[in-house]
Amino acid sequence: MKPSFDNIFMNLATDLAKRSHCVKAQVGAVLVRDTRIISIGYNGPPAHTHNCDEEWPATGCPRDSKGSCSLALHAEENAILYAVKNGARLEGATLYTTLSPCLPCARLIFSAGITHVYFDKSYAEYKGLASDEGVDFLNHFGVKAEKFIG
Repeated sequence: MKPSFDNIFMNLATDLAKRSHCVKAQVGAVLVRDTRIISIGYNGPPAHTHNCDEEWPATGCPRDSKGSCSLALHAEENAILYAVKNGARLEGATLYTTLSPCLPCARLIFSAGITHVYFDKSYAEYKGLASDEGVDFLNHFGVKAEKFIG
């Protein structure tokens, strides 16, 4: 039996996460429209800056006041920024990501015109938060965000 495109894209996001240099969490993302890949991304500092696992292998990069990485772009940000940099149209696109979007990424996803988000694991559970604020935001404003069931 052939795998569904949804399974293919989520598997690709999972494989992309392995490219991350983050020592805390590895996240991958795939942007798709009409079963065609628009862009890919994984979390990490901007290209040609740092590789956290090489510079700070024991602790990871410096943390900001909220305990988050002070250097990295999230996988969703990297996928969206690369797509925009290369002139891709994101309206109506679907995003597959291994970790549900945080609230800042959710705002970016909404603003980019992405209409559907599939995620594998919960950002709230990972961060110990009460709810998935990013997922709640997206669903509230008409972007269908849902846990991926393969």
